[in-house]
Amino acid sequence: MMLGLMMPSFKVIARVRAQSYWRQCQRVYRFQPIYRTNGKLLGIELLTKVFHPAEPQKFVCPEHYFVTIAIGKRIQIVQEQLDLLQQSQKLFVDHSLLASINVDGQVLEALQVDGPLKQQINNMSYVRFELVESAEHALSTPLSKIEQADRLWLDDFGQGIANFSSFTTWHYEYIKIARDLFILLRQSEEGCRLFYTLVTLMNRYSKGVIIEGVETEQEWSMVCNSDALAAQGYYLSRPQTFDLLDQMPIHFKG
Repeated sequence: MMLGLMMPSFKVIARVRAQSYWRQCQRVYRFQPIYRTNGKLLGIELLTKVFHPAEPQKFVCPEHYFVTIAIGKRIQIVQEQLDLLQQSQKLFVDHSLLASINVDGQVLEALQVDGPLKQQINNMSYVRFELVESAEHALSTPLSKIEQADRLWLDDFGQGIANFSSFTTWHYEYIKIARDLFILLRQSEEGCRLFYTLVTLMNRYSKGVIIEGVETEQEWSMVCNSDALAAQGYYLSRPQTFDLLDQMPIHFKG
């Protein structure tokens, strides 16, 4: 009986194996351009692609990867991303472009006590941080006390537990509407009217609204007919490797 109690359960073994799998995973970075509705480039979003060495051609869910790895590793990833962007600093500065990095609440708070990283961020005025709504609720420090709060974008509004308090309690620089919400609203005339109203309302609480996941000419046309500032998605550009950053079109011609 005692031996049985000491043996790990199948659930524990499965959890350990899963953690081992995700810790073995490696990552590469891509970027996706964000274009204003007038066609001018606003900036890029830095994307993290994750793969296991056993299947290097198959990308896996980055959300699962980030949930599994420790905070120290997530900070290391931010450092890697900043270093990568800094290599193209002249491009961002000369063309007044922005570059956004996705972070969670723990990472955002950890940045407050990392002196060298804070200094590097201060020297990269074009860097922005995308924060999902759930991360805001998990913060133990008020956003008003976060040094980089003026650089925050609200990511994926309409995904998960999104509600209007997300953008009324803090004035994010930009608010990004998730593709799932965009597609849902496009399915009916009433939904389309609500989309236009929602974008107009969000503009009162931010400098602009960015629509994610625009994949067709019709979707792009709808965005351009709204009060949205910009959009990103496969219609505008698929994610690219960073060796192509210098070749990125400054204007989208459709």
